Amino acid sequence: MGATSGLGRACAEDFISRGCVVGVCGRRTEELEQIRAIAPERVYVATIDVTSPDADKQLSELIERMGGKDIYFHVSGIGKNNIALNPDLELSMVRVNCEGFCRMVGAAYRYFRQNAVKDAQIAVISSIAGTKGLGAAPAYSATKRMQNCYIQSLAQQCAITKTDISFTDIRPGFVATPLLDTDGHNYPMLMQT
Repeated sequence: MGATSGLGRACAEDFISRGCVVGVCGRRTEELEQIRAIAPERVYVATIDVTSPDADKQLSELIERMGGKDIYFHVSGIGKNNIALNPDLELSMVRVNCEGFCRMVGAAYRYFRQNAVKDAQIAVISSIAGTKGLGAAPAYSATKRMQNCYIQSLAQQCAITKTDISFTDIRPGFVATPLLDTDGHNYPMLMQT
């Protein structure tokens, strides 16, 4: 989820290069079709906006077309510096990074539990900003902390219920992607995708 650019696209292309069957999702159909062109026999596409109330159903339809899944990788997210605390900008990050995150990760979790998928894994890219907030990006930082806690909570649920799902929370620092506006900024330890 979130395969149309940045880390999501780089990871999708890496999985494809390793011979995996991959379902790629995101809002931009044209970019998804470019990814499908790499290996059309192994790449399934679904145009999904995580803020849409039926996004979880669209994910289920993709899984059905693929014949199942054993890994869900959530890379979808937005972030902006917002020192002025523009409420529209703050709330758009909450919708994508919290509401959309819960909708999609929850759908993957339910799928794995209901189908008793062996060795299932949910991986997410959150952010180091969830560990210690960034003053220029309060909503972004807070939404990433929510993601960290959500994944920890699901892992605890699995331990209690002895459910076979593992969780990976990847917390990168600054990465040169379209999400990070590097124009005129010098970010410390800037990584490439």
